[in-house]
Amino acid sequence: MPAKIYRLFSDGACRGNPGIGGAGAVIQDADANIVWEGKKYLGHCTNNLAEYHGLILGLNGAISSGCKNLEVYLDSELLVKQINGAYRVKNENLQVLMREVRRLLDSFDVVQVRHVPRSRNSHADKLANLAIDEESYL
Repeated sequence: MPAKIYRLFSDGACRGNPGIGGAGAVIQDADANIVWEGKKYLGHCTNNLAEYHGLILGLNGAISSGCKNLEVYLDSELLVKQINGAYRVKNENLQVLMREVRRLLDSFDVVQVRHVPRSRNSHADKLANLAIDEESYL
């Protein structure tokens, strides 16, 4: 019996760059059923930091949900190319987050990271923006 494959969609939102940020992530099974979702308010950050935090949020969600085979979908082409080794991570703050991403990726038996258009990442984007909106009401 083949191992179950899960799909992680993650995103970061930033109102201004830098500005107020949020992170969101959703995990689906092969039938597109949601098995986990999360959001996190980030405070003042850049759009790239928000994207990284969205991925870290989602990877932690995948680990806590017992996912072992993961397809990761991001609308940040920069982050995908950094993870896949096409681009170097030059920013020191992002280097720290990339080390965390790599540590988390090592938790999976199989993992693939792919770029998707923003239109295919709307659920994660909605969660990231919701994290900002909810914090604004407090």
